[in-house]
Amino acid sequence: MSAAPEGFQPFRHSSPFLDRIGPLYERTDAHGLTLGVRVEPWHCNRRGLCHGGLMVTLGDIVLGYTAGPLAEPGSSLTTVHLSTDFAGGAGLGDWLEARADVQKAGGSLAFANAYISNNGLRIVRVSGVFKVAKRNR
Repeated sequence: MSAAPEGFQPFRHSSPFLDRIGPLYERTDAHGLTLGVRVEPWHCNRRGLCHGGLMVTLGDIVLGYTAGPLAEPGSSLTTVHLSTDFAGGAGLGDWLEARADVQKAGGSLAFANAYISNNGLRIVRVSGVFKVAKRNR
């Protein structure tokens, strides 16, 4: 498979779980954080299509990393609820990008939507509610 498009770098907030579903890439610009992934064979279901679980996970990640910095300083976010709407799909080799739009971050809850695009066409919306909690130091 080909690498990420120009301007994307390996995702710097990875974890053992994210390493298993990646590789994930990030780009930050004037519009904020964009996460990306090239659909590889291990992302596909038996029909050769990108598994919806990968897209939900991508949405959850971009929501948390976008809303987190807008919440109370020193806080962390925990996913309380996700709702996902699929309007299209992706196949092997497609490039997916996820961006978030935060409605509210702060107080005890954060609310946001993520939009996942396949080569520029929106195919998934992930709406999330997150608990804002102070980090243990």
